[in-house]
Amino acid sequence: MSLNDRLRDLNLDGVIKVIPTCRSLLIQFDPDRLHRDSLVETISGTTFADARKRHSDLWHIPVCYGGGHGIDLSVVAQTNELTTAEVIARHSAPTYRIFMIGFAPGFAYLGGLDRTLHTSRRLDPRIKTPPRSISIGGMQTALSPPIEIPSGWNLIGQTAVRTYDAQRNTRPFLFGPGDYIRFHPIKPSEYRRQLKAVEDGDIVAASEKILD
Repeated sequence: MSLNDRLRDLNLDGVIKVIPTCRSLLIQFDPDRLHRDSLVETISGTTFADARKRHSDLWHIPVCYGGGHGIDLSVVAQTNELTTAEVIARHSAPTYRIFMIGFAPGFAYLGGLDRTLHTSRRLDPRIKTPPRSISIGGMQTALSPPIEIPSGWNLIGQTAVRTYDAQRNTRPFLFGPGDYIRFHPIKPSEYRRQLKAVEDGDIVAASEKILD
């Protein structure tokens, strides 16, 4: 992420797009404007200390855990010898960092999951999973887009928040790599209220600026 930020700061002529992932960085560039060797030299001479402090968004995401909204919550609890209440408390305690957006539009891979919640992915992935699901797969937790997707992750909750919405002209993707997320448990009645609010155009997620 530091290299990603540094390249954005440099604003090199010829660099078209920089896309961070969990372990690598995709750099799309125009070879007619920027020679590959010059780009490699710039990258090789860059240190993490070169990247300036950045302001990131911290998003507060309401989540309805368990029941029909998180059918694998009890599986995660049993696997880790916890109660479902303990799983909810430990899952909603950390501040997660978005490592990358991928697989499906708005699917956010999050880092910072409590080690006591690490749970292997399902051996029999589901062809369809509910939109806007909160899930756990191995050492990570994730937030799904507002569409049904195939997944082998363990479903523990659901939010009304749309991570991607093509109708949001100013901000189709709500957040991106490097931003942060906090989950806040809500009751099913509040979830239903928020779902209607989203249909009426509300985001139902609050955000604040923080300095990395």
